Amino acid sequence: MNQGVGPWQHTTVLLNEAVDALVHSPDGYYVDGTYGRGGHSRLILSRLSAAGRLLAIDRDPDAVAHATSGTARVTDPRFHIEHAPYSELPALLAARGVSRIDGLLLDIGVSSPQIDNPERGFSFRASGPLDMRMDPTRGESAADYLARADEREIASVIRDYGEERFATAIARALVARRLAGRPVRTTEELSELVAQAVKTREPGQNPATRTFQALRIFVNAELTQLEQGLAAALQCLKPGGRLVVISFHSLEDRIVKTFIASHSKTVVDRRAPFAPPAPMRLRAVARVKPGADEVAANPRARSAILRVAERTDVGVAA
Repeated sequence: MNQGVGPWQHTTVLLNEAVDALVHSPDGYYVDGTYGRGGHSRLILSRLSAAGRLLAIDRDPDAVAHATSGTARVTDPRFHIEHAPYSELPALLAARGVSRIDGLLLDIGVSSPQIDNPERGFSFRASGPLDMRMDPTRGESAADYLARADEREIASVIRDYGEERFATAIARALVARRLAGRPVRTTEELSELVAQAVKTREPGQNPATRTFQALRIFVNAELTQLEQGLAAALQCLKPGGRLVVISFHSLEDRIVKTFIASHSKTVVDRRAPFAPPAPMRLRAVARVKPGADEVAANPRARSAILRVAERTDVGVAA
C-alpha cells in the first residue's frame, strides 16, 4: 500500500461555507477532525491571527504523510497534526494542555484519494485488495471480515449500513463462495458477485454501491466514531464555540441532525415535573447544501449537507 502522498487529488466540499461558519475568532484554537488533503485546514489557517492555533486529526496515515512530508506539507508553526480518530479528541487536547476549543470541523466519510487509489479497496471502479480501512495499521479488512462472518451477520451489516434490500441474497452468495473455497479478496470479485445477486437497481447506480458503502462504514465503525466525536465536541467546545459537520449520506446526517436537535431544546425531567427544565447546550445555527455550480464542478458534492451548531454556556466549567 502506498503510504506516501500519491497522485490522487481531493476537491474540498463546501470549503468556504464550512470555514466561514467555523472561524468566529481569529485568535481561537480550532480543530479540523478530518484533515484529508488539507483543504479546510489551509483556509482555516488563512483566517487565523498569529495567536490562533489549528490542530488537525486524521486516522489515515496517508493524510498525515501528506501534511508532514513532500511539497504539500504544512510548515505553518500554528499547525499540528495527529494520527488518530477524531473520537479521541479530548485525550489529544489534554496531551497538549488544551481544555476548551473555539471550533471543531468534521468532514465525514471517505475522501477522493481513498476512493481513487485502488490499493485502498474502497471503490468498485478498479480492481484492488478488498481492504476499506481508513487506518490500515489497525483493525480488520473487509476481506478478512467477510472470510469469517456468518450469513446473518453479513446480511445485517449490508442492510443496516447500506440500506440494501437484497442484503440477504448478497450475504448468501458471499458465504456460498467462501464455502466453495473462493472467498472474495478483491473489489472486482465483490462487485461481480453483488451484480449477480442484485436483480434490479436504480438507473445510473452500480449494483455494488450500497454494499461497498455498508462494508466501509462497518469496517471503520464510522457511525460509532461520529457519535463519539459529537459527544467530544459537546465536552470540548467553549461557550460560543462552533460545531461544523459535513455529511454525505442519510445515516450520517440523521445522527448529526438528531444530536443537534436533542441538545438544542430545554429538557423537562418527567420524574420531577416542578423542577426547572435543563436548558439547551447547543444552538442550531445553519443547514447548508452545495450550490449548483459546486455540484456541476464536483459531482461528489451533490449529497453533502453541512450543519452548524454553537455551544451555549450550559454545563461548561468556569
